[in-house]
Amino acid sequence: MRVLGPSLSAGRLLRLRLPPWQPQPPGPRLSSGRPAAAGALERAMDELLHRAVPAMPAYELREKTPARAENQCADFVSFYGGLAETAERAELLSRLARGFGVDHSQVAEQSAGVLQLRQQPREAAVLLQAEDRLRYALVPRYRSLFHHISKMEGGVRFLVRLRADLLEAQALKLVEGPHVREMNGVLKNMLSEWFSSGFLNLERVTWHSPCEVLQRISEAEAVHPVKTWMDMKRRVGPYRRCYFFSHCSTPGEPLIVLHVALTNEISSSIQTIIVKECPPSETEERNKITTAIFYSLSLTQQGLQGVELGAFLIKRVVKELQKEFPPLDAFSSLSPIPGFTKWLLGLLKSKAKEHGRSGLLTDSESQEIAELTGGPALETLQTLLSSSEWAQSEQLVRALQAPLMRLCAWYLYGEKHRGYALNPVAHFHLQNGAVLWRINWLADISLKGVTGACGLMVNYRYFLEDTAANSTAYLGSKSIKASEQVLSLVAQFQKNSKL
Repeated sequence: MRVLGPSLSAGRLLRLRLPPWQPQPPGPRLSSGRPAAAGALERAMDELLHRAVPAMPAYELREKTPARAENQCADFVSFYGGLAETAERAELLSRLARGFGVDHSQVAEQSAGVLQLRQQPREAAVLLQAEDRLRYALVPRYRSLFHHISKMEGGVRFLVRLRADLLEAQALKLVEGPHVREMNGVLKNMLSEWFSSGFLNLERVTWHSPCEVLQRISEAEAVHPVKTWMDMKRRVGPYRRCYFFSHCSTPGEPLIVLHVALTNEISSSIQTIIVKECPPSETEERNKITTAIFYSLSLTQQGLQGVELGAFLIKRVVKELQKEFPPLDAFSSLSPIPGFTKWLLGLLKSKAKEHGRSGLLTDSESQEIAELTGGPALETLQTLLSSSEWAQSEQLVRALQAPLMRLCAWYLYGEKHRGYALNPVAHFHLQNGAVLWRINWLADISLKGVTGACGLMVNYRYFLEDTAANSTAYLGSKSIKASEQVLSLVAQFQKNSKL
């Protein structure tokens, strides 16, 4: 294994790549514009699925039927790996979902049997067996295929990538419908079992970690992109920690990565974390480290979306840091607010159409913004916030601070989806038991930070003794625990707004 050292150039670091996943020899290819070729591929798909997906044995034989031959599963893996086009893979997955799911006639028959037994006095064992038959009938056929593939060498990794393809196809609307959503849910539940905390290994990244690991982490960084090799070196150097989970099936390969800054206070700006220059020889003064800031959490495998890895990783890292730094007593995130600008622009647009007082700005704020921009406040705000140029004007920065802080507080605290926080990052931390603690003005002045969230960031603070109660309150009664700063901003927003 090579390791990164001071002599590694930035260009070399950014060119390094993990060895790509190599599929089996390709199967039939679809040629666009050639109906005959398309028809041949579709027939090949149907033949493959009927051969590879096992039929459900009778209930009485469910434990006596021999396992599906491994080469039949290998045929599916090989064929799928040979489909280079996203649309081709989407078509195969769609056919698998539609044609090899649950036998609805069997479900109806078994359901009727359970209902009939419940209406008659029967022994508990008879009813329980009928319910077990119903559960068996509810298992889709493709689940057995996934189960057998998982036992093959590299099978779990293949299924993770297959689900990533499925999610991409859904996002592109190449596959739609309840059957596809059901298969995605089944596969997600299977992956959740295989990637439960007992099968995950916590590993720390340092500058002397294998270069493949450092490169994979730099490429996967989704929150604050890694710019140079020196940037990466800082993120694993003094006063910084980087951890990842790997799986027993793929040891040493990062699945999800957490970056931590070790400080003496709760950080209010990402610039102080990822831009701060630390001398290479700097040694940590351990007695000054009292706070851990989680500033980036990135999933490297898109097929594991929705699988509970982030919460497990934070909990494990907290325990690890407490062992290393006993004085450590404050834990907080410094989180981005994705979607805030988009939500705000939509709100401004709708309010501008109403004319009259919008309730989003006070009279004095509207007047100041109009004087600075030379136009109606709401309309000019839409133009201003669509770019990052406003952040270069001290006058606009000063004029927009109060209204944007209020609006952001409401977005995080008051905007809901099915009763829970609309913002996905907020929902993640709140369901883990964190407190919506502090909204920070111009905490991320990068182009991405200004255009995506008006430069705002938020601290979600973890009071370890209260996380269980906070999580229960949020998930059960949909109650958000927030600090006085946030609640004060929310109250100011409600006072002015008619929302």
